[in-house]
Formats: sequence, structure tokens, C-alpha cells
Amino acid sequence: MGVNGGMSMAPDAAFPLVFGRNEPEVHVCVAPDDTHVSRKQGYFTREHSRWVLNNTGRLPIRLPGAHLVLGGDRVELRSGFTPLFIVAPKREHLLEVRVATPTPGAGDGGLGEVATHEGEVWDLTATEKLVLICLAQRYLRNDPMPQPLPWAEVAAELADLRPAETWSKQRAARVVAGVRTRLSGSVSGLMEDEVPQPVGNALNHNLITELLVTTTLVKSDLALLEGGGDR
Repeated sequence: MGVNGGMSMAPDAAFPLVFGRNEPEVHVCVAPDDTHVSRKQGYFTREHSRWVLNNTGRLPIRLPGAHLVLGGDRVELRSGFTPLFIVAPKREHLLEVRVATPTPGAGDGGLGEVATHEGEVWDLTATEKLVLICLAQRYLRNDPMPQPLPWAEVAAELADLRPAETWSKQRAARVVAGVRTRLSGSVSGLMEDEVPQPVGNALNHNLITELLVTTTLVKSDLALLEGGGDR
């Protein structure tokens, strides 16, 4: 179910159920007035007796429990009701999904072609982005319970990627702390006095979540860890 109605499909359906912003192109319309959402944001398919959500858009989709399905990712859905939220800048758009006995449904037409708005990403230097990709790689690699990479591992990876430079865990931490400070005027939860004790990984977790939600970091950025940090 989306804002303008919904659709149901049988388990043996031979086509994907597509959802997104542009009604003429999708089965279920979500966020028709928000150009941050892709015209075709994603689709559902039946695979090996399970329903699978595929996110083909740029924005992440949030599942219950704050789990983010990033662009290019897929996840199996449980039986029953699951609210999905497409996370746009300053807004979230609800898509209601119920895995149950199929019942006929219908969707209608609507808005025409409008260019998808690129998200308002945060400006990062090349070095800041590389350090943050290292720090956030467990999130980008779909770890089911991701945490920021330990500083020692971040520094070791950066030293491999940029052997001409001297990297330590203190230097990597300073780079990330500088980004947190710069964004803290607009984003909450990035400074110690804004989170309950013990702080632990909360500050960097909040920073990574913000960078993922705004698509400042996306899965394709992992390529920088595989082919060298200067690409």
C-alpha cells in the first residue's frame, strides 16, 4: 500500500511488483510529490518461497528496528505486516507491506515524468570520505548489526591504501571528529553532550547513519577500498 492505493500479487506471479514515485511506471506509488525519491525506487519478487525487497533507488529504505536497506541491496521479508520507510531528506515516506494470502488489488495512473532530485549530500574532502568509508564499511557491506570499524583497523587499511602517508588511529579519529564537529550545527547526536553515557560508538554510529541517509556515502564507494584511495 502506498499513498494512492496498493496492489497484491500471487506467489506464482511472473513479474516484479515495482514501487516508486512515478505512477505511470510503477504498481504502487510512493511519495509522488518528492523528487528525492526515485521514479522506480525498488521492487518485490518471490524467490525460493520468500518475498524479497530490492532497493534499486538512491535513497535507503528503513525497516523496523532502524535497519537500513541501502541502494543496490536486497532483503527477505517476514510473514505478516512490515512498514517500510523511504528515507528522504527531512522526510520519510511509508510503504506498507503485508505478506499474506494473496488478494486481488489495483493501482492507478497519475503523475508523469519528472527528473529525480539528487540528495543534498554533505561536502567531504577526498581524505575525509576515504576515512569515513573505511570506518563505515560494515554498514556498506550489509553487516546485520553493523558498528564502526575499530580505529586500529581503519588506520591499517588507510596505510595500505596510501602507503606514502603516515596513518595512525589518532589521525583517523581526528579526521572523523572534524567532520562530526562541522556537521553538529545541523545534525544532532554528534557531540558527547548530546548522547547518554557511556558514549561508546554512539557518536560515530550517528554520523555514519546521517551520511548513509543523505547518500553522502553509498555502496559504490566501497570501490575506493579495493582499487586505491585516490580514484
